[in-house]
Amino acid sequence: MTILETAKKIIDEGPICDNCIGRQFAKLSTGLTNVERGRAIKLALAMEGDLLLKEKGDDTILKELAQSSPFARKSLGITEEDSQCWVCLGLYDNLGIWADRAIEAIGDIEYSTFLVGTKISGLLAENEEILWSECGITYAEQFKSEMNREAGKLIAARNGKEVEFERPDILVTLDIANDKVKLQIRSLYIQGRYRKIARGIPQTRWPCRTCGGKGCERCDLTGKQYPESVDELIREEVVKMCDATDTKFHGAGREDIDALMLGTGRPFVVEALEPSIRSIDVAELQKRINAFASEKVEVSDLRIVTKEVIEKLKTSQADKVYNLKVTFNEPVSKEKLISAINSLIGVEISQRTPQRVSHRRADLIRKRSVHDMQLLEFTDEHAVIQVQCDGGLYVKELTSGDEGRTQPSLTGVLGIQAKVTELDVMNVDI
Repeated sequence: MTILETAKKIIDEGPICDNCIGRQFAKLSTGLTNVERGRAIKLALAMEGDLLLKEKGDDTILKELAQSSPFARKSLGITEEDSQCWVCLGLYDNLGIWADRAIEAIGDIEYSTFLVGTKISGLLAENEEILWSECGITYAEQFKSEMNREAGKLIAARNGKEVEFERPDILVTLDIANDKVKLQIRSLYIQGRYRKIARGIPQTRWPCRTCGGKGCERCDLTGKQYPESVDELIREEVVKMCDATDTKFHGAGREDIDALMLGTGRPFVVEALEPSIRSIDVAELQKRINAFASEKVEVSDLRIVTKEVIEKLKTSQADKVYNLKVTFNEPVSKEKLISAINSLIGVEISQRTPQRVSHRRADLIRKRSVHDMQLLEFTDEHAVIQVQCDGGLYVKELTSGDEGRTQPSLTGVLGIQAKVTELDVMNVDI
């Protein structure tokens, strides 16, 4: 079947706009818009119809074409307004209105790039499928693809921004089905390091165990197990500066609630959700966070990064350095302790998931290594031991043995029960 024969079948189905008829042949040529294709096809049909009218007096094609071709109507002396396209229901006539609505929805949000998506109604989808089925269309472009492109051109002309297919700052969805414009704003990712200089603070928000975050008497209706976290102490100023709806916290591992995070700090990324402001001064943000979280958390080396950094943080197995304050349930000599410490250096440690975290961690046996151990301080009451080891090694259980779940352990080697009473993370090597 030729292009004009297919076009005649399309015209037979009812009034159709230039966009919709041109879109049915979108894959057959380059360098043309669908509107230009549609006009060219209608012009060719009108000329063929006019030729038949002049030679044979047959105006059948012209009468069929008159409903959508100004040229054909002129040949027949018809002056009525165009009928609405039955395929798109006149949607392409209102593209400018949709572009204006998109600009209005974006408002004062700061962005450099955008992308348009379209959610069409069931009726529009059905109309397109009927046309393809009835006319044997095989070279068409989908309605949504053209809508996204043409609306994107109009929006770009109005806002002066660029269309970006991979990582747009804003995804604009034209929800034709519900007559709405929806926005999806790309998160802003800020990387840095934090030092936790106060004990009793979890890394992330912790819902109340009793009510699950709903609020109850036990949590004073806060819905939180702990009043604050590293996450929340950083969140406050990020939300303000970015005019974000909230944040998500991504850390390179985590320390226990009762542990300090010292040294150069632990790497993290804070994700600002739906930010209205993207061009922030990270030096000023760092200053504000440190003032707000004074004597609890300090942040450093803040910078804007891409989302991929989060995956690197989560999958990295960084070596860690800990200082452990250890007590013993029986007297132990310094010499015996040093000997026990030295026996663990360079040894592979086999750890079954500790009892204290078994409710939230898979019951596995993990293999980790101790790279170095040193006795920093020794008194009659306690010892301070520094441990350098693989990331993921539970150093509290390395000390206590966790009732035999960690092998070997300081307790097992000494034959005397040892326990960590204070833990400080001194370095996370990433």
